[in-house]
Amino acid sequence: MNKHAVEASQVKTHLDRLSYDTATDPGLGARAVVSLQTKPTVFTVLLFPGFSQLSLSSMIEPLRVANTLLGLEQFRWQLVSIDGQPVKCASGFSIGVHGDFHTERTNVEMSRVPDLMLLCAGEGIEAQCSSEVSALLRLCVRQKIVIYALGTATWLLAQLGLLNSNRCTIHWNKIPALSETFYGLNVNDALFMQDGPFVTCAGEFAAFDLAIDLLKRRCSPETVAKVCQHVIADRGRAGDAYQYVPPGLQYTGKNEKLIQVIRIMLQNIEMPTALDAIPQQIGLSRRQIERLFQRNLGTTPGQYYLSLRLARARQLLVSTNLSITSVAMACGFSSSSYFSNCFRNEFGLRPHEVRL
Repeated sequence: MNKHAVEASQVKTHLDRLSYDTATDPGLGARAVVSLQTKPTVFTVLLFPGFSQLSLSSMIEPLRVANTLLGLEQFRWQLVSIDGQPVKCASGFSIGVHGDFHTERTNVEMSRVPDLMLLCAGEGIEAQCSSEVSALLRLCVRQKIVIYALGTATWLLAQLGLLNSNRCTIHWNKIPALSETFYGLNVNDALFMQDGPFVTCAGEFAAFDLAIDLLKRRCSPETVAKVCQHVIADRGRAGDAYQYVPPGLQYTGKNEKLIQVIRIMLQNIEMPTALDAIPQQIGLSRRQIERLFQRNLGTTPGQYYLSLRLARARQLLVSTNLSITSVAMACGFSSSSYFSNCFRNEFGLRPHEVRL
């Protein structure tokens, strides 16, 4: 068998294994038959100092494994930094890159565009919105390039005013600060979500779920299952799954009602809902809810609700410059003195002391 015959045979094998779907993917155009002749999905990863290595690996590794299993370069990526130099991640080690933001911007201006742009960031993102970053991301929006934002990278999109009314998510410990800093932003507690040209993700292990979602759009169920098997994962979680679930309840379906109550509490921090109004929303009596909290969390609904509000207040105090009075109001406290007393009872410190 000659070389061309071998290649043809390989193409047929891959076509037999992979599915064809004519639905459209965000920013990727119509789905095509995955074969040796199919143009790979190409994306650029913008790395910001202090980025989460866990987020980066969770997103890239499933795609690398898929390439290996398929025997095809179905996914291709390059890493770039602001100046083309290695970037230090939050764990303290540096990652080499292939280019810089300015060169990437020039490429996009010359229509050498990737299928998507992936932003990977970490702590300190608030101070990393430079003119170069702004120019590149605004150009991507004009060129209709889908932008994936992992972890805290959603902050950049909000800071540049790109999100508008688009639904978005961010790592749970940034949700309070994002919501209060960019008032009116449609922030959701979800693993990942796509709205318009933006795909936002909570980062960390949620980036793996996002990668699996991308694989489902481009590869056969068989390939997706083999990727999960290879990385020793059961499956990818749905994008709208909750980020915040109390410890010990993540994998217990029998406590779904309890999680629903906590969800309602989290959605009503600034204007706390009356506990008597919750039972009718989930189909349980108040007594049943009290038993659920006592049995699973060792506390009462009222005490737990107060702890959630105080935890939110602490997040705002350490991650924003809001006044203590503003933080108190954002967490449902009408009196600063009452807020201060509750905060000290919960954490052993007064609100102003956590900022020292």
